[in-house]
Amino acid sequence: MTPPARLSAAIEVLADIAGRRRPAADALKDWGLAHRFAGSGDRAAIASLVYDALRRRASAAWIMDDDSPRALVIGMLRLQHGLAAPTIAGLFSGDRFAPEPLSDQERARLTDATLAQAPDHVAGDVPEWVLPALETTFGGALLEELRALGRRAPLDIRINTLKHDREAAMAGLTHLAPATTPHAPNGLRIPIGEDGRGPALHVEPEFLDGWYEIQDEGSQLASLLSGAKPGETVVDLCAGGGGKTLSLAAMMNNDGRLVASDDDPRRLAPIHERLRRAGAKAEIRTPRGGRARTDVLGDLDGAVDRVLVDAPCTGSGTWRRNPDAKWRMRPGALAARVNEQAAVLDRAALLARPGGRITYVTCSLIPEENDGAVTGFLARTCGDFAVVPATDVVAAQKPDLAPFLRFTGHGLQMSPALTGTDGFYVATLERRPAG
Repeated sequence: MTPPARLSAAIEVLADIAGRRRPAADALKDWGLAHRFAGSGDRAAIASLVYDALRRRASAAWIMDDDSPRALVIGMLRLQHGLAAPTIAGLFSGDRFAPEPLSDQERARLTDATLAQAPDHVAGDVPEWVLPALETTFGGALLEELRALGRRAPLDIRINTLKHDREAAMAGLTHLAPATTPHAPNGLRIPIGEDGRGPALHVEPEFLDGWYEIQDEGSQLASLLSGAKPGETVVDLCAGGGGKTLSLAAMMNNDGRLVASDDDPRRLAPIHERLRRAGAKAEIRTPRGGRARTDVLGDLDGAVDRVLVDAPCTGSGTWRRNPDAKWRMRPGALAARVNEQAAVLDRAALLARPGGRITYVTCSLIPEENDGAVTGFLARTCGDFAVVPATDVVAAQKPDLAPFLRFTGHGLQMSPALTGTDGFYVATLERRPAG
């Protein structure tokens, strides 16, 4: 497919997303099934155009004074890809498979319109209702952070130190042209192309041999800040597919007791194969569904050294990767996540032994899910737990990371502009000794 034909396809997919109010991934999949002549490169390029248009949905609509799919693509080409009006006009030629030529109004908007007078939620491309929460998190750095949140995310991997150290792995992965991640001690960053595509890492022989896992640097750092050590009893309470479980196993060097569970049994399905591939050891405790549901962790209550709570959240910190999610999120979803966070923190409290610690993690930038959740937990536990200062946690685990973090009332916040990662929050809570 030619570049103009790919633009036409992206406009078609965006129209489907808007018309049926559906996730971008579903619309892209259906488009691919209906247009089997499109190769994998075409589909990837179209997906990149669609996601870039969603990243700049509000600002592109402002620039073009129009929120139609066509207008979003035109505005995105200027704002996200930096193309000049004549270049865009050349792509919108009206030739075979190309979009219709630009109108006089479209040309004028491309030439003259700016974001100088746009409100912050438009200039930063976020829903207006969530802006006050983000202002609380970022303060004077709001627009800088929102612009960073609108860029494409890097492609990071975590070297599995159960098999190789980073230096040895890097020497064996030269064909991927990796660079070390700025902060995570076992991370590598893999270059991506102008179309946003990286190599198919999941089919590389080294991946199949367990050398590495695909994991954002922020997620790697969140695991590191748990401080898990060999010989400890550690529970990954919201393990999902097992990304942080694998990190914990490597930190513990397979020495100790690592238990992974999740309230949704379906999310645990990939973990068994991932553990096998990595050579990692963990007990998987899968709850039963339906009326026969039982607590599969009750025997560990009061005996766990560290509980990692990678809590369900809005995912606002991952909008670089999932730009359509920010436009589909509603205030009611935030309230539901806050309730779920309270429930999982309360379950973690039962597991922690006296002196044991809970590491509470979200991939959220919204204070209600972060410091707010910790404040509620401290009130419910009536003095049984205390916050471990995040400055102390960082000093113990990764002191050189401190300048790249925002320290909050109870924890720390990573962010795209300051840390260069997805937006992760981490807080540490310690059960006070009995008596």
